[in-house]
Amino acid sequence: MQYRDFGKTGIKVSALGFGAMRLPLHQDEQVDEKRAVSMIRHAIDEGVNYIDTAYPYHQGESERIVGEALKDGYREKTYLATKCPVWKLEKPEDFDEILEGQLKKLQTDHVDFYLLHALSRDRFEDKVKKFDLVKRMEKARDEGKIKYLGFSFHDSYDVFQDILTYYDGWDFCQIQYNYVDLEHQAGVKGLKAAADNGLAVVIMEPLLGGKLADPADHVKKVFPEGKTIVEYALDFLWDQRPVSLLLSGMSDEKQLEENLKFADRSSVGMVRPEEKQVYKKAKELFDSMALVGCTGCRYCLPCPFGLEIPEIFSYYNMTAAHKESEAKAGYGALSVNAKGCRACRRCEKACPQMIKISQVMPEVAKVFSKL
Repeated sequence: MQYRDFGKTGIKVSALGFGAMRLPLHQDEQVDEKRAVSMIRHAIDEGVNYIDTAYPYHQGESERIVGEALKDGYREKTYLATKCPVWKLEKPEDFDEILEGQLKKLQTDHVDFYLLHALSRDRFEDKVKKFDLVKRMEKARDEGKIKYLGFSFHDSYDVFQDILTYYDGWDFCQIQYNYVDLEHQAGVKGLKAAADNGLAVVIMEPLLGGKLADPADHVKKVFPEGKTIVEYALDFLWDQRPVSLLLSGMSDEKQLEENLKFADRSSVGMVRPEEKQVYKKAKELFDSMALVGCTGCRYCLPCPFGLEIPEIFSYYNMTAAHKESEAKAGYGALSVNAKGCRACRRCEKACPQMIKISQVMPEVAKVFSKL
């Protein structure tokens, strides 16, 4: 395993972090806890020292499962990150109550890296500022319940800049970034701004919810042989010094083994000049066919009307990637399709990509009615 500086903290973290948002599942969509615990422990045995979870992951089960995985001495071998669900806070004191519950689920007396989760303009103004959550975080730090203060982010660069400069004590941040999302959300400007301010930068969605692991064939052909498509995507990030680590939501043992191998040979400056042109071409092709920017995070679920929103969008995107027959078959097998949307907009309030789901669903229905 290769290790990298974590901002101004003096800590060295593994190039690869284990993201516990996409743990292995049984056929009934429940987490396969035995496999999940085994995978997390194997990652730690192989040098991964950063485990990331959050309050809502896997309908609230992720933190508990991570807590189980970190028993038997594994907690002492790793840094643990989790997040405060700021959208659930109705009053300032809720912060303390939720943190106490998280510590119990995680079976630990402290969290190393604590983040205000998925900040946007509204959450920053209505929750972080209104409830003075930074003071709450500082108090928790003084009490030894958390060690380092950070935030994860989903909004535009100007909002990112406002949050970054709001408090001079941030230790780290977590942003969505990959070779496609250069100007999306915080983007490359946000990455540089955070690093210039001494913050460690954790990268989420390095594969854009899996889209960069299996892009359309004409995108794949852009990449020279010698490395897999996934390795190219991860190397793009590890090449950049401001990147402290990247999180991968690994849902099976093969993904874990491959990512461990890729991380082992990672380094700053590893991408050759000619490869940088390849990424540029791949981004151009990807941008030309991306219909909706869903990453499959599933924050929008459950839908009160039974729509599997991420699956619907996945099939919709396939229609732009010359996979019409596969898309039609998958969409046709859904018990509730896009026509079932009642535009209640409950999902839109939870979507970190700020997709206007109620507006997109009629277009999805229209496209599939013609296939």
